[in-house]
Amino acid sequence: MANSAQARKRARQAETHRQRNASARSAFRTAVKKVVYAIEAGNKEEAETLYKAAVPLIDRTAGKGLISANKGARHKSRLNSRIRAM
Repeated sequence: MANSAQARKRARQAETHRQRNASARSAFRTAVKKVVYAIEAGNKEEAETLYKAAVPLIDRTAGKGLISANKGARHKSRLNSRIRAM
């Protein structure tokens, strides 16, 4: 339990940041899954549209440090490769 005012404030901040990070991470995962489902359904046009929407979200997530820059680049590269292979 936080005993000082500073510790109580840091606990509040940590909870706020945790919730914001969880929401952003969930949005990232959802965007990637939508592209994957479109690819599996064989819908190239929809996959390309969803990919273009997912790229800024992936970059933003990586920029905030929720995922590493390499992980973001890896996701973009693999999704783009799968779309081009359709």
